[in-house]
Amino acid sequence: MSGHETVLLAATVTLLAPRDGATYVDGTFGGGGLSAAILAAAQCRVIGIDRDPTAIAGGARLAGRYRDRLTLVEGRFSAMDALLAARGISTVDGIALDLGVSSMQLDQPERGFSFRLDGPLDMRMGNSGKTAEELVNTLPERDLADLIHRYGEERHARRVARAIVSARPLHRTAELATVVRKIVPQRGPGIDPATRTFQALRMEVNDELGELDRALIAAERLLAPGGKLVAIAFHSLEDRTVKSFLGARSKPPAVSRHRPTGPQPAPSFRLLTRKPVRPGEDETARNPRARSARLRAAERTAASAWGAAA
Repeated sequence: MSGHETVLLAATVTLLAPRDGATYVDGTFGGGGLSAAILAAAQCRVIGIDRDPTAIAGGARLAGRYRDRLTLVEGRFSAMDALLAARGISTVDGIALDLGVSSMQLDQPERGFSFRLDGPLDMRMGNSGKTAEELVNTLPERDLADLIHRYGEERHARRVARAIVSARPLHRTAELATVVRKIVPQRGPGIDPATRTFQALRMEVNDELGELDRALIAAERLLAPGGKLVAIAFHSLEDRTVKSFLGARSKPPAVSRHRPTGPQPAPSFRLLTRKPVRPGEDETARNPRARSARLRAAERTAASAWGAAA
């Protein structure tokens, strides 16, 4: 496997509480670190899902070591229920989602995720769909600014978009990073001015928030009563999405004598983390990627799934 280190690994395994004979989904297989830890914790089965074919190919050795206990599936975690149904699995006992881009992807210049390593402006986690190069060179300035502001939460989004349009065409990550760095001031040590713009483009290219929305709904359908859902977010928008989803589905039905409402669904989750779990100083010192991580977890109740209902 690669040198990628799974963030908040011990906390994730503790909250999943793997047990013999159970089935777990690692929705973001990546370097396989979490899957390996779950398999080592109990005589259980893991389904490792990743939309990146490189990650699936890289997991062949681990799959060979665990044989029938680890199954690797190339696909989007948003479709995990369909992917598992095709393999005769209708319920699972735990699901883990390690969101965002992986260190392995960042470390491969040809993937185009990194502003520190020059490569083609790709940023696709899979092999299909529009690339970042297409977005950068075809989006109208206003749309580009809105995208960078919405997903990157970049306060200089309009100026960045204007500079990108003026510099077009752009084909390489180094070209784009240079343009952004001329506009965005350095915020602090270790934080590159191009970070937010690259993040925004990556999230748009891979529809990351849409994928997360659909994955949470799929997880609710798949989890057996007592099953655990653990999600680790590295971006405030992802964390808010997870918090809102679990928060809404863990509250008892609201009752108002002043404004009668229709039947309210029973809570489909019970929160296991009232506040997000954060990495400790030792982990952030060892792995700087961990500093923005937020882990939230919940346990599935016996109530019916809400589905797309808010």
